[in-house]
Amino acid sequence: MTAYDAILIGSGHNALVCGTYLARAGWSALVLERAARPGGAVQSGELTRPGYEHDLFATNMNLFLGSPVAAELGGELERHGLRYASSDRPFANVYPEGKALRVRQGVAETLAELEAHDPADAAGWRELDALYERLSPALFSLYGSRLDARSLARLAVAQIPGLGTDGCRELARLLVSSTRELAETYLHSPEAHALLACWGMHLDFGPDVSGGAMFSFLEAFTDMRTGMSVAQGGASRLIEALAGLGAEHGMELRTGAEVARVSVAGGRATGVELSDGERIEARRAVIAGVTPPSLYGRLLAGVPVPRALQSAADRYQFGPGTLMLHLALSRAPEWAAGEDLSQFAYVHVAPFVADLADTYARARAGLLPAEPLLVVGQTSAVDASRCPPGEGGAVLWVQVRALPAEIRGDAGGAIDARDWPAAAEPYADRVLAKLERYAPGIGELVLDRAVLTPADLERHDPNLGGGDSIAGSMHLRQNFLFRPFPAVADYGTGIDRLLMVGAATWPGAGVNAISGYNVAQKLLAPAPCWGEDLRLALSAVRAVGGPLVRAAVRRP
Repeated sequence: MTAYDAILIGSGHNALVCGTYLARAGWSALVLERAARPGGAVQSGELTRPGYEHDLFATNMNLFLGSPVAAELGGELERHGLRYASSDRPFANVYPEGKALRVRQGVAETLAELEAHDPADAAGWRELDALYERLSPALFSLYGSRLDARSLARLAVAQIPGLGTDGCRELARLLVSSTRELAETYLHSPEAHALLACWGMHLDFGPDVSGGAMFSFLEAFTDMRTGMSVAQGGASRLIEALAGLGAEHGMELRTGAEVARVSVAGGRATGVELSDGERIEARRAVIAGVTPPSLYGRLLAGVPVPRALQSAADRYQFGPGTLMLHLALSRAPEWAAGEDLSQFAYVHVAPFVADLADTYARARAGLLPAEPLLVVGQTSAVDASRCPPGEGGAVLWVQVRALPAEIRGDAGGAIDARDWPAAAEPYADRVLAKLERYAPGIGELVLDRAVLTPADLERHDPNLGGGDSIAGSMHLRQNFLFRPFPAVADYGTGIDRLLMVGAATWPGAGVNAISGYNVAQKLLAPAPCWGEDLRLALSAVRAVGGPLVRAAVRRP
């Protein structure tokens, strides 16, 4: 039987990050991927016609660029072919009657746009920008933390004294707010409300779901500072670079290798068995890049798992589905709200918060929404290499949110299909018809299209259950310390030497590389020092206690 220090199940970017760090530290690491290509939900290819390169699922690389992995390994990944194309026009929203709001890279430019639209929106945006300056260091520290007791104590010591009582109160309020509450607290016009609220729907935050404000807040105001980036040449360049760097340090990657079960003996993971019967031993760890239903329901089938763990895994919730519409165009679309919009990385077509709320409710009820949110990624406007040179073509990446996994009816009253294979083309026609209202003539520009339904997403990557592009709801009950569920913590599974990695773990969806990095650091960390832990705990108590005492003293 062959043996490795670590076996990683699945080749999503987080698993490859983890495997690369372990290999760099001298571990023998094997990555096993059931599909013919690595990458999970980070892949690109010529879906429509030769020369037109589409990102199949994830496209935005901002989170990866801001990760510790990019900071530590950026030069080495570049040596393996990873480069970025960036836009200083990150996102815009379009509305009826040829109206739009644009967020550019630069506070002054964005404020000028809002001031011309509604001075009250500009004033509120300034307040939100100041709030971002106060809270973002703590939020990004939280986002990158492992959320174990030691990490949280360090976070408290580093961040809470600077926040003070008022800052802690602002932070707590933001963390539990919905996107509608955040927008309506600070902004005035319906257009500006949608400018923020659309970001919540990228995850599974309808505008009235508590906890949705944090992501929208961070995304909007970070994009205003950094612009938006994609992987030059296609999202698969990230996967290729990680695999190449890992291989340089001895990490092995096998595709077409489906893991049938994790081997457990004496309450400890000892290896895996493949679907063809091959057994591979893991001397130090098995790291599963899967969701809890797949891990506990399939890979651990037959293993005596505590009932509480099994029940928690069975209750793991997926969010609404996503449809991806990939378009190859003869040229860039012309938006009714201004020709400059064709240069923005994302254009959101909602148009208003009420539409988002209706869409979310319909999807949750199993109905095809009449007016879904369209996230129009103008990929070739950011990265010209996505189209054949000299042809003047364009690539559009259209993410359609939110949709039912199982169709019970059509809110629009026009589609009779009750399964996604039959509904795919009619619903894609509905999406194009909506686009036509905001970008007149776009239908005539379509050279070819590819439709990936929620069923296609799950078939491609079982982690995307029901076509949920974020691999599990990120509502408060399944987020932060509760991700994937409270019975496990710090990427554990309840089984010794078996860890989880990927979007089903903290901090969740997005090409962020955080869970892969955190799991590697956990495995490579030195044994805990109890004296240091005690000192850190006392420091954390002082850091937290000060604001609490001051708050109590200030009470009337």
